[in-house]
Amino acid sequence: MDRNIALEFVRVTEAAAISSAKWMGRGDADAADRAAVEEMRARMNALDFEGRIVIGEGERDEAPMLYIGEKVGRGAKGGEGSGHGAGELPKFDIAVDPLEGTNMTAKGLPNAISVLAAAPHGKLLHAPDTYMDKIAVGPLAVGAIDLDASVKDNVHAVAGKLDKAVEDMTVVILERDRHKSLVEQVRKTGARIMLIGDGDVSGALAPSLENRGVDMLIGIGGAPEGVISAAALKCLGGEIQGRLKWRSEEEKKRAKDMGVGGGDLDRKLTMEEMAKGDTVLFVATGVTDGALLRGVHFTSTGCETHSIVMRSRSGTVRFIHAIHKFHVKRK
Repeated sequence: MDRNIALEFVRVTEAAAISSAKWMGRGDADAADRAAVEEMRARMNALDFEGRIVIGEGERDEAPMLYIGEKVGRGAKGGEGSGHGAGELPKFDIAVDPLEGTNMTAKGLPNAISVLAAAPHGKLLHAPDTYMDKIAVGPLAVGAIDLDASVKDNVHAVAGKLDKAVEDMTVVILERDRHKSLVEQVRKTGARIMLIGDGDVSGALAPSLENRGVDMLIGIGGAPEGVISAAALKCLGGEIQGRLKWRSEEEKKRAKDMGVGGGDLDRKLTMEEMAKGDTVLFVATGVTDGALLRGVHFTSTGCETHSIVMRSRSGTVRFIHAIHKFHVKRK
């Protein structure tokens, strides 16, 4: 069943990507995000499953965002699934970012994607909308990283595991003022840095994909993106560690109410704690051209999309190039 629904989920991200891509370069980030959210919600609600959003764009029911706790799918909405008896629809917790890279889309910049991760109920960390300190690597460097170790030690450990000179290492970091010290520490090791404006899900995945020229990701980004990245790396065989970074006591209180952290809100989180089990799914579709995926390309008759679909159970990674026809006249 997870194999079949993974391909259904890619249709969800394709639709969200196409809708938001229509706003590419128009300077309206809110409109691009709203288009992605509305299309993603509508497509999920047409699928035969029972879902709940555990990673979304907010924590209250405020349109248009897909909020934490929202129920999606025909089963969750009280509909009857095709070919299923009562109570037999698959149940999934869902982590979404309908448009990761709203500003990039609005400005026509690369690396915007529509992304969705799913796992059985209780298998994805219920991360609130806060920050997370992260470190991520690909399969060949698993076991070399430790979020509690120094930047220098991590860079050297990964270089050793990859059998590379530190000078040949490339580290992805979000370009933010909070990372000035981090950038200096990485540069002191002699490693190269790839600064990105947004899109740390793509940045976390890049070390696990061949020929991307990236060896690790370090830095503070969104906690929701951290959990989504954990789901993807679970499928790819990579590794991520994270620690939630709270901005206020109110955030901590909300997290406790959600049952986050098992009582210790500041502990280091492993990939398995963020995405448990062997039935984790990850799908993403490019909105603008990027290092991970090509973006939506409109044609005279429709558009073309480029997506990635992964399942942790099989470890299979599929790239899907789809041609979509608009207003096709049937004879």
